[in-house]
Amino acid sequence: MIAARSLTLESPASADPPASAKSVLLDSIGRLSHWLEIHDYRGYDTFDGLNARYVRPLTFNSVLLRTVLQQGMRRFPVNLRPLLGVARERSTKGMGFLARGFIRLHEATDDPAWADHALMALQWLIQNQSPGYSGACWGNHFDYQSRTFYLPAGTPTVVWTSLIGHAFLDGWEHFGRQEYLQIAQSSCEHILRDLETFPDGEAACIAYVPGKNSQVHNANTLGASLLARTWKITRNAAYLELARKAIQYTAQHQRADGAWFYGEKQNLHWVDNFHTAYVLDCFKHYTESTGDTQFTSHMMLGYRYWKETFFLANGTPRYYDGKTLPIDIQCCSQAIDTLVFFRDYDNEAIALALKVAEWTIDNMQDHDGHFYYRRYSRWVVNKTPTLHWGQATMLCALAGLYNAI
Repeated sequence: MIAARSLTLESPASADPPASAKSVLLDSIGRLSHWLEIHDYRGYDTFDGLNARYVRPLTFNSVLLRTVLQQGMRRFPVNLRPLLGVARERSTKGMGFLARGFIRLHEATDDPAWADHALMALQWLIQNQSPGYSGACWGNHFDYQSRTFYLPAGTPTVVWTSLIGHAFLDGWEHFGRQEYLQIAQSSCEHILRDLETFPDGEAACIAYVPGKNSQVHNANTLGASLLARTWKITRNAAYLELARKAIQYTAQHQRADGAWFYGEKQNLHWVDNFHTAYVLDCFKHYTESTGDTQFTSHMMLGYRYWKETFFLANGTPRYYDGKTLPIDIQCCSQAIDTLVFFRDYDNEAIALALKVAEWTIDNMQDHDGHFYYRRYSRWVVNKTPTLHWGQATMLCALAGLYNAI
């Protein structure tokens, strides 16, 4: 465990964090960036168990055995992947988060090396789209077995596509390259043409993947957020219409306490940290992009619930609404990112983001620079170097925090 270094502010509403905070963040980012470079931006994924070439044949294409292999690899506290034949790979979602992080670092430092890294990541994404669809889209580099469906490698998801689409919009805003806006527009066309929408009164839910009735709130709102943000630039009425219906769907399923279940089906009734944060980000993107404030009260009720529920006093991000462990690196990174995003609504947000960053650097970053996947207790830690689920999301989040202070 790395020696403790304080990033926290003296006052929650302080506008001037100490200079040491920026230096600690930059040191952490530098060590992480070095790790990424020497590993060629490759790592494992939490759900890549079905890439285990030595044991995958033993699942005999059984849903149960595929689930056991995938979830067993994900949950086991020691990284078995090298022994079972899972290779480190680049991932589309990981490269999307890295692109956003590198753009933020270029904004903060004006160092051309960060711009080069961002351009590299965006170019790789252009070259690694999922073929055969109506627009630019991306999926996993591994087969995936969920609770409700099976996805062959390369099948696009609205989560991957939307988050990567945001990276291209960031790239268009920062570099001014028209090609990047065109990619984001193409992703919106994929959402409109290839994904089913499921009516719910005047609202509608965007499907998670093509051809399947898979409805979850973070996926639905992520699609809406990309449509809304692209509408602000293009004024394509179809983008705005579906974005509004999708946000309305999730708004009308908000619980009285402000929370959202992962999905409305009975087997999806859990509430966790980072999926809630995704939804909050999307409501904010929609509101700011469209000027439509009818869902602001939903957003702020959800934000208050999230902030009051998912953090311990020292900044430790909890996983579930009723359970702290395991400490998951995705909860850490997304918490930082969402708090920074909401700083214009909450003058305590940066202070809490710095607390989360302090705890994460001290407890989840290895001496070699990479971040651990999960901490189950003080002594039991899964140190697997996941790419998108840890390294990429943390670089993006820390870069955003560094840029904001």
